[in-house]
Amino acid sequence: MLKRFKDLTEREILALAIQNEEEDGRVYGEFADSLKESYPATAQMFEEMREEEAGHRDRLFALFRERFGDRIPPIRREDVRGFLKRRSLWLVRPLRVNAARKHAQVMEMEAVRFYQRAAQRVTDTGIRELLNKLADEERKHTATAGELEEKHLTEAAREKEDASHKRLFLLQIVQPGLAGLMDGSVSTLAPLFAAAFATHNSWDAFRVGLAASIGAGISMAFAESQSDDGSLTGRGSPIIRGAATGLMTTAGGLGHSLPFLISNFHLATILAVIVVAIELVAIAYIRNRYMDTPFLQATFQVVVGGILVFLTGWWIGSS
Repeated sequence: MLKRFKDLTEREILALAIQNEEEDGRVYGEFADSLKESYPATAQMFEEMREEEAGHRDRLFALFRERFGDRIPPIRREDVRGFLKRRSLWLVRPLRVNAARKHAQVMEMEAVRFYQRAAQRVTDTGIRELLNKLADEERKHTATAGELEEKHLTEAAREKEDASHKRLFLLQIVQPGLAGLMDGSVSTLAPLFAAAFATHNSWDAFRVGLAASIGAGISMAFAESQSDDGSLTGRGSPIIRGAATGLMTTAGGLGHSLPFLISNFHLATILAVIVVAIELVAIAYIRNRYMDTPFLQATFQVVVGGILVFLTGWWIGSS
């Protein structure tokens, strides 16, 4: 059963403060360790914040020993109703740098607000004084965090980390998604148009396109997620990459399958061909925008491949 904060003794409140500083220090340490390779300036900022928390913890230990002795009661924030509840962001891999910075800001602001409100609710002057001191400590730490960010995240450091962030975004999201979009847009052309020209029935063509799109999406998702766990290449979570690849593969195939929901076969075929052209241009643009591939080169590669697959489907379906 959770305890109410107003029922805690000064000894328990001080023990909670120690536990809070220890946990926050571990979180900042994990942030620093996770970000040191790709975001060294931010990692150094979190390392200094960890050292600040360690200093707070040591002073709280000294105060506790002075007033209550060496035995600290085994009370945690989870044991107290209304105490700080935080998501375990520090357990997530790979850790996003912006999410880590925002999480740290929320941690400090929540701590200040909690201690301030708690101080207003209690009537014992000794407890109120202690809570106000803790609020002051956290408020100072919030200011220190801002100073550390200004110190380490200089303009040059920010530009370097932004470039690193873009690189990670490319590796973890854009590349897998683009591979899926290309596969879905191109590989499903042959079965879709083969079925369309073989049956001249829009509904039959749509069902073949739907099956090919979903099947290709599942296959690509598993292939991408099993190809690399990201531990050495830095390409991020295999689940995220697999999901991005699978979803974009399915979307690429569905794009030119949906027109065949139109009962008029000739109209559906014309719309499907238009959608295919739009998809291929979009792929060429993405390759040019994010992969630095010259637009004409990307267009030539994608269009030639798409035309060859389309002709294959038309030839097989018409034979």
